[in-house]
Amino acid sequence: MTGTTDETSLILALRNGDEAVFAQFVDQHSASMLRVACGYVPNRAIAEEVVQDTWIALLKGINGFEGRSSLRGWLFTVLINIAKTRGVRERRDADVAIAAFTGGTVDLARFRTAGDPLPGHWRDDEAPSPFPDTPEGSALDKELVEVARREIDKLPQRQRTIVTLRDVLGFESREVCALLDISAGNQRVQLHRGRAAIRQVLEDYLGGRS
Repeated sequence: MTGTTDETSLILALRNGDEAVFAQFVDQHSASMLRVACGYVPNRAIAEEVVQDTWIALLKGINGFEGRSSLRGWLFTVLINIAKTRGVRERRDADVAIAAFTGGTVDLARFRTAGDPLPGHWRDDEAPSPFPDTPEGSALDKELVEVARREIDKLPQRQRTIVTLRDVLGFESREVCALLDISAGNQRVQLHRGRAAIRQVLEDYLGGRS
């Protein structure tokens, strides 16, 4: 659903109990919701319960929706709040184990220092190699997507959620900051670290393929 008119129609249909519209909305967002929920709880089964609870919360709360954000933004806010509550209650803290397993992100020596005119950018001699443009590009793209998705799942929770929201689901920076209640600076840092870690793995993968 795009545009104010479409969203208004969607909200009215949901408030009127239109089962077909609700089913379409569920089909549109459930997979993305499940992916985000998996970042907060220890297994897929619990994540599926979180998604189900979110849809129930939508049905119960749609009449009180005031339109201060998009309906999608509100839906994911509810999802994350439910997932956080379940995560605190049921999952062990896995971030330390994940960080130890992945060995951190990219070596900071690869980036320009604070005294440089472009601090934080790649050094000229350390910039990542561009992805090759070859006849097998389509197949390679699919391989890279699978590799990237696996590495996203290995990121620490906050990085994993931010990268998923920004790069997989297409949320804007301001939306992510509002959803996760973090500053724009924190969001930028976490997104950069997550992207850098994934980029490093993709570079290594392409190097191994060569």
